[in-house]
Amino acid sequence: MPTIIRTNRELKERYDELKAGDTFIGLLSFKNVKHRVLIDLLERGVRFFPSALSQMLGRSKVAQALAFRQWMIPRTLIIARRADAMRAINTYNQHGIGAVVTKEDHLQCGFGIHRWESVEAVYNQAAFNTISYPFVLQPFLETYTDMRVIIAGDYSEAYIRENQNNFRMNLTAGGTSRPYTPTNDQLALCHSVMERGKFPYAHMDLLVTKDGHNYLSEIALNGGMKGARIRREELDALKKDLLEKMAGS
Repeated sequence: MPTIIRTNRELKERYDELKAGDTFIGLLSFKNVKHRVLIDLLERGVRFFPSALSQMLGRSKVAQALAFRQWMIPRTLIIARRADAMRAINTYNQHGIGAVVTKEDHLQCGFGIHRWESVEAVYNQAAFNTISYPFVLQPFLETYTDMRVIIAGDYSEAYIRENQNNFRMNLTAGGTSRPYTPTNDQLALCHSVMERGKFPYAHMDLLVTKDGHNYLSEIALNGGMKGARIRREELDALKKDLLEKMAGS
């Protein structure tokens, strides 16, 4: 009979005996070796809930820029080496793009987001190794609405995040929030991204421009919910129940 494992401690204890059809429910916590563990267990036929893909994507802004680029701000680029930054100078200048934003791969809460006056400034810093590769490069939007969307099964809610003193709208960066009812197009975008990344539930940040375009900023399996109506305990219970149902189907 297939084995179902629900804790990382048990996973580590029974690691060598796992086989095709066995299931792990939860977020993998093997520090510094997660990707190696995921590949090994996937090759052995072990199932993951949430999916291994969603766990990998949720932890990496660079991986998200690769998988979800079609839903992001146009000309979002992954800069993995100096040559990529050099090519980005040509691309952005050809399209008249001035100020840009870079995103460090694994930092959260807005701490890894930086604004630059030009892509040339980014290249200069990267050339002197003051920026760690890889990172995400995007055009800077002067005016936009920042929206956090939470979806778990049939439950969904959204709220707007605002900060008059900082382009980073994160509530941890001093922002404020207010409830918002997302449009059908915005929800459709969210569900398309979740389907592509095999996210069973998600915390998503959308950028809405003045002319009504919706773009994905980031997605995570877990995230801040300071402005949410639902309590953390309630949401965690919804997520847990959803994973158990998926694993049993």
